[in-house]
Amino acid sequence: MPQAASTVRDGHQIRLLEGSREYFPALIAAMNRARSEVRLETYIFDFSGDGALVAEALIQAAQRGVATQVVVDGVGTGPLPALWRERFKDAGVQWRIYSPLGRLGLLIPSRWRRLHRKLCVVDGRLAFCGGINILDDFHDPQHGKLSQPRLDFAVRASGALVLQAHAATGQLWWRIQAVRNVRRRNFPQALSTLREAGLTLPWNRDDAGVERDDRLVAHASLVLRDNVLNRSKIERAYRKAIGSAREEIIIANAYFLPGRKLRLALIHAARRGVKVRLLLQGRYEYFMQFHATRPVYGALMAAGVEIHEYTASFLHAKVAVIDASGDRPWATVGSSNLDPLSLLLAREANVVVEDAHFASVLRSRLLQAMAHESRAVDAADYANRPLHQRIKERLALGLLRFGLFLTGKRY
Repeated sequence: MPQAASTVRDGHQIRLLEGSREYFPALIAAMNRARSEVRLETYIFDFSGDGALVAEALIQAAQRGVATQVVVDGVGTGPLPALWRERFKDAGVQWRIYSPLGRLGLLIPSRWRRLHRKLCVVDGRLAFCGGINILDDFHDPQHGKLSQPRLDFAVRASGALVLQAHAATGQLWWRIQAVRNVRRRNFPQALSTLREAGLTLPWNRDDAGVERDDRLVAHASLVLRDNVLNRSKIERAYRKAIGSAREEIIIANAYFLPGRKLRLALIHAARRGVKVRLLLQGRYEYFMQFHATRPVYGALMAAGVEIHEYTASFLHAKVAVIDASGDRPWATVGSSNLDPLSLLLAREANVVVEDAHFASVLRSRLLQAMAHESRAVDAADYANRPLHQRIKERLALGLLRFGLFLTGKRY
C-alpha cells in the first residue's frame, strides 16, 4: 500500500552492487533460479555488450514457463530490434512500453512523465533496485564505447520491501494492460485487468534458492515517487535525513539541481557543522543537465559544502550516505536524481537502508571516487568562470524552467 512506502522495516538482507559488472551477474543468477515470475522495469534496455546476457536470461526463464514481464520507457528505450522481438515472442517474454511517444513525441508536456525507475522482482522473494539500466558499463548510447565504466549502483534485497516492489511492479503492469484494452475498445477486459492488479504473490515465500549474506541484515524500505499518491516521498526522505544529520553527508548524484527546500537543508546542515560533500557529474553528457546544475554551486560552497566533479567516466549514481558511523546511519540507493525531472515528473524508486555495515561500504566507495576519480571544484575558479560559460548555464536553467512551466510545475 502507498502509505507503507516510507516505513523502514527490519529483517532485510541488502547487498550493494556496483555497475553492470556486478549487477548483471546477480540479476541473471536470480532469473536463472526463477520458478514462477520475473518482473523487470527499466528506463533503458540496450542489447549491446553485456545487455544481451540479460536478454538471454529472460528468454531462458520464459522458455521454462516462468511468467516474464518487461516494461521499458518509451523515451529511454528505442524500438525493439527485430531479431530480439522474434526471439522474445517465440519464448513468451512479454514486452511493454511505458507511455509511447506517438507522432508528436515530447511536444506534449504530459509525456515528460517518464518511467525512470529500475526495479526487478523475482518470484516475489528477491528484488533489485537502483540506478543501473540494462546497459553495459562500457557502452553509452550517445557517446559509444567508454574507456572507463560509468559509476552507478544498485542493491539486491530480500525482506519486506520485496512485497512493496512486487506490488508496485504489478500495479504498473496491469495499468498498462488496462490502457491497451481500452485503446482496443475492449472495456470488459480492461475492468477485469484492473481487478487483477491486486494479485497476491506467486509463491508461498519459502526462501529456497535465495542467496544469503548474514552480515548484511538491515533496516530498509522501498520509497516510491509517482504523480498520484507518492509525489514527494523521495525528496521528503532526503530532507528528513539531511535535517537529522550530525556529522557527515555524502551525496553522489548524476543530475543535481535541487529545489529551494533541499538546497536550504544542505546549506543549514553545513552551517551547523556537518561535513557536506557532493559528488556530481564532471563530464559533458547533455546540455541542459550539465549546465543547469552549475548556478547552484555558489550558495552551497559559500556555506561550506564541498563539491567534487567525477571525471573518470560518466557519473550515473543516485546515492547518499549520512552519518555512517553514527547511531542512526542512513543510506539510499535508487533511480531518483535530485533534479526537477526526477522529483516532479518521473516514476522513481529508491531503497533506504539504515545499517552501519552497508553505509560504511557505500561511503568507502564514494570517498575513493572523490579522492582518485574526481576533481574538487575550487571556489575561486568557480567565481571567475568565463562569461560564455555563465551564459550557457543561464540558458540551460531557463530552458528547464520553461519546460517545467509547460507541464504546470514550479521548482
